[in-house]
Amino acid sequence: MESIRAESVVKTFGTIRALDGISVLIEPGELFFLLGASGCGKTTLLRCIAGLETPDSGTIHFGTRDVTRMPPHQREAAMVFQSYALWPHLTVGQNIAFGLEERRVPKAEIARRVREALEMVQLPGYGERSIDQMSGGQQQRVALARALVVKPKCLLLDEPLSNLDAQLRVEMRREIRRIVKDNGLTGIYVTHDQEEALAMADRMAVLTRGTIGQVGTPEEIYRDPRSAYVANFIGETNLMSGEVLKTRERFAWVQTAAGTLTGRITDPAWTPVAGENARLSIRPEAWLLHQDTGDNPLAGKIVDRTYLGQRIQYWIETAAGRQQVVEMNPHSIHQPGEQSILLHARREDVVVLKR
Repeated sequence: MESIRAESVVKTFGTIRALDGISVLIEPGELFFLLGASGCGKTTLLRCIAGLETPDSGTIHFGTRDVTRMPPHQREAAMVFQSYALWPHLTVGQNIAFGLEERRVPKAEIARRVREALEMVQLPGYGERSIDQMSGGQQQRVALARALVVKPKCLLLDEPLSNLDAQLRVEMRREIRRIVKDNGLTGIYVTHDQEEALAMADRMAVLTRGTIGQVGTPEEIYRDPRSAYVANFIGETNLMSGEVLKTRERFAWVQTAAGTLTGRITDPAWTPVAGENARLSIRPEAWLLHQDTGDNPLAGKIVDRTYLGQRIQYWIETAAGRQQVVEMNPHSIHQPGEQSILLHARREDVVVLKR
């Protein structure tokens, strides 16, 4: 296991500044996610770490080694691409063995390590099959086996599940996390899929315009976003604007179009003052329907709903704008057009953010 550290990394393509002084530390054995909207710089950062791009400035370290200008094959890292990059004219075993043959490993050793790699990804005995006989999920496992067979210290994954259907993606999430942990690897995983990141990551970085918006565990990023961008990107949220009336002990009272709402200030670098503009982030599941008493009452009417079995999504029109509400394990179903809907949200579940 090795730590991976990027320090003040800058990368430009013509007039586009893809990475704008990014610094981040991935701990040994950590499965770390880079995520953000298209064009945020996550894949460029991964390619710099892999050695497929060279930063204009800044450094990249694997453990104590400065690998900033080291060629990819010397970094002891393996990469799994979105397209799998498998050779259709080679068998499964030949695809996996390719990296070992390039390293001039003896044939007996290659055969043994290919068998071990197939067992790691739960494809024992598949070595003689052709690639076109393999399903999408099996091809992804072959790509993982090819990366693992060279015994890397770091595994780099660039949106590896984006070509799979929904059920296979869920299965492969567990498999990739198991492989990283069982083999003592440091993993960096690029995705734009928020659910994938929340389900798999030890920690994650949310990127925006070549900078890091926030780093934290899935729980920290979801529960304690430090900007409206992060709150809106990770999961779903309701955002509303207001003016700060007062603050006390990291809570703020904010005047909105629907009255005064109270919430937590999550950015440790920001202490709002009275009169300052702010935004509130309230997750759909944080709103409580038809509770007679509680924090942050908000009245409205149902304008739409979606029934999803174990949960129901409602859209409720309020003086502060339309709110999405998710009710889990509903005992009754409310109908669109219902007036006199009363919402509450605990002040701990309302996040106050800089405008």
